[in-house]
Amino acid sequence: MAFTCKSAFEYLNRAHENGRLAHAYLISGPRGSGKRELASDLCALVTGAALTDVFTTQPAGVYLAEPESKSRRIVIKQVRALEHALQMRASDGQRKVAIIAEADRLQPEAANAFLKTLEEPPKDSLLLLLTSMPEVLPDTILSRCSALPLVAEEREELSEQERELVELLGTISKPGATGVQQPYRLARGFHRLLGQLREAIQEENESARKREELRYKETTDGAWLNEREDYFKALSESQYLRQRSRLIETLFLWWSDILRANTGFARRDLPSAIQQTQMLGQKLSTAEILRRLRRLEELRDHLGRNIQEALAIEVAFLSIFTLDFTAVSD
Repeated sequence: MAFTCKSAFEYLNRAHENGRLAHAYLISGPRGSGKRELASDLCALVTGAALTDVFTTQPAGVYLAEPESKSRRIVIKQVRALEHALQMRASDGQRKVAIIAEADRLQPEAANAFLKTLEEPPKDSLLLLLTSMPEVLPDTILSRCSALPLVAEEREELSEQERELVELLGTISKPGATGVQQPYRLARGFHRLLGQLREAIQEENESARKREELRYKETTDGAWLNEREDYFKALSESQYLRQRSRLIETLFLWWSDILRANTGFARRDLPSAIQQTQMLGQKLSTAEILRRLRRLEELRDHLGRNIQEALAIEVAFLSIFTLDFTAVSD
């Protein structure tokens, strides 16, 4: 059973009133499904704190771990800090809440450490794991959490470039799509989409800058106009990076759907590509799919550290999209 954010909170509120809250919940769902909103609402419910976004301001009794290191992973040091905080007695007698955001980014050592907390949760504690990819988590963690799968109340529409990327990805499921030529073609197509995004953003912001210049050039000095030019350049770069992140996220949705097809999960984030992802999920082994997801995480991390974009994408695509269907599915 899948919930909307609203119906999930109503379900949890009833459980809280009846004293039947579980000790740990796995809150999963696609982008826009309200995972963080639900976690914030639940924190306010069980701690008695004022309703707030606990991911920007943690109230007393709420402890958060999310990817922070250069590798964008959750490391064992963060899990140890959570465990220590949960062992402390709450001053007001309320429950303590530990949140693992993007739990699929737990390093193996951190996941093993947190497993012990799940097995022996501290008194008056509530553990929340949030993820868009529950399939990546170890079965030992999944089995010790009550699942709360969320669906977006309104599915977010893909952009024109995101739809084109999904169509481009579909070509790797066609006969004869093995070998190194396919990843190079995909990399070229991805670069083309990025180029379209950058050009459209720059044109829109340049038009806005020129309109400002015409409006104010007679009433202000040149220094202010130069500052505005710098502002629009920075705005263009920020918007481009945000749109590039959405395309990278689409790659994650694609491979996550392949993993779900491989492991028997019914949910799909890209229903228009279900035939292609289903076929790849049947042909590739679970280990091969997870390896590609990890390589995709590395690409996201490299781009976040400003490693040369074109080279990072080409090298990553060669690893991610060079397919060998001789591997036997797990």
